[in-house]
Parts: sequence; C-alpha cells; structure tokens
Amino acid sequence: MEYEIVMATEEDRDEVMALYAAQKGRKFCPWSEDYPSDETFDFDLSRDALFVLKTDGSIQAAISLEEDEAVDALPCWDENLKPEGELARLAVLPDQQGRGLGKVMMQFGLDELKRRGYRGIHIIVNKYNESALRCYAGFGYRTVGKCQMYDQDFLCYERELS
Repeated sequence: MEYEIVMATEEDRDEVMALYAAQKGRKFCPWSEDYPSDETFDFDLSRDALFVLKTDGSIQAAISLEEDEAVDALPCWDENLKPEGELARLAVLPDQQGRGLGKVMMQFGLDELKRRGYRGIHIIVNKYNESALRCYAGFGYRTVGKCQMYDQDFLCYERELS
C-alpha cells in the first residue's frame, strides 16, 4: 500500500472527525460523544501536532502529538527522560485495522517527537485495549505505572527516544 503521512490542515477536518467518530463505541475505545471534538482538532492544528496517513488522497489514520498537563503530572515518569513528549488519538479506519497502519503511525510519531528535540515519550493506554497494547508491544515501552483518569484504568508506558 502506498501512502503519505502529512500534517493535517483545516481541509482535513471533516475526514478526521469522521475517522474519530468511527472509533467511538468500539470495544475499549475511551472516546465519548464529546471527545475528541472540533476543539481538540483546533488545539492540534494550532500546535502543528496532528498528522494523517493518506492513500490516494483519503485519510486512513491519524495521530497527535499531545500536551496534557494531567498526564504529564503523573508521578511515575522518569525525570532522566525529560523533556518527554506524548502521543495520543491514534486512530485507524476500522476497515484498515490489522494492516500495520497503527504501527506506521506510532513510528512516525516517535520520529517526529525526536525531531522536535524530545528525549523520551510517555503514553497512557487503556489496560483493556488489547489492540493498542499489541501495537505498542514492539516499540520497547516499559510499563512504569498505572492510573485512573477519565473514568478508566490505564497503564503508563514510557521509553527513551533513541
């Protein structure tokens, strides 16, 4: 499959929001009616933090470089890896899942954080989200803690960007 990964633009709003909507209600997806929202999209665009994978001009997947003070404040993160970035809102169209696009987007996100000068990365993952846990397994994350946020149980994953 030939694809390109590009920074999202305002013109991508409808397709990205449809991609997000396609995740809602899926098993282990924590997203709600109100999240992610147009405001989330705007926040990501304002920080040049939303990337989309396109095939033949159509969005198949997305990932965001996140800024979340509540997650950043968790006590489990390694001080030696600062500054740390965070990835969030990794989404793949349901009919494209299982084809490795999540891993492609995760690797792209890791590379982009490194390019932007981060030393480490941390993410929180719903501890019951088997597909996300499988996706992240090959990337060398360490489980460094657990937390409950947004009415869910999460595992806290961290790794150095090398």
